Amino acid sequence: MLIDTGPLVAVLAERDMHHSVCVETLKTLRPPLVTSWAVLTEVTYLLRKHPESIQALFRLLNESTLLIPPIDASMSPWLAHFFTQYHDQDPQLADATLVYLPEQLQIQQIFTLDRRHFSIFRFGNGHSFSLLPAQL
Repeated sequence: MLIDTGPLVAVLAERDMHHSVCVETLKTLRPPLVTSWAVLTEVTYLLRKHPESIQALFRLLNESTLLIPPIDASMSPWLAHFFTQYHDQDPQLADATLVYLPEQLQIQQIFTLDRRHFSIFRFGNGHSFSLLPAQL
């Protein structure tokens, strides 16, 4: 299972409007949840005024609840193609990494609040993501 920026922020920030649904969804998932350094960059930026939440994020990493597979410069051609293909969607690097990783790891489910993008993005074989939580 992949996890995007939105649910991580929601789980770590009790005042987030999606906190309850994301916490309940997280309880149903088996770790590790796969993400990327680009996602963690977004999460830490969004939580920058909440140091306790950032510490909780790093506890999730230390406890192996979150897994960050390596991504290196060899994915540059794939990224270039992705940004060309989806230029009209204004994708971010975190989005791109979350489409790249499941192609490498055979993952099709993503825990995301970003329905707009992840209902449009497709794998190389044309398949779409299975999105969680089911209801927002």
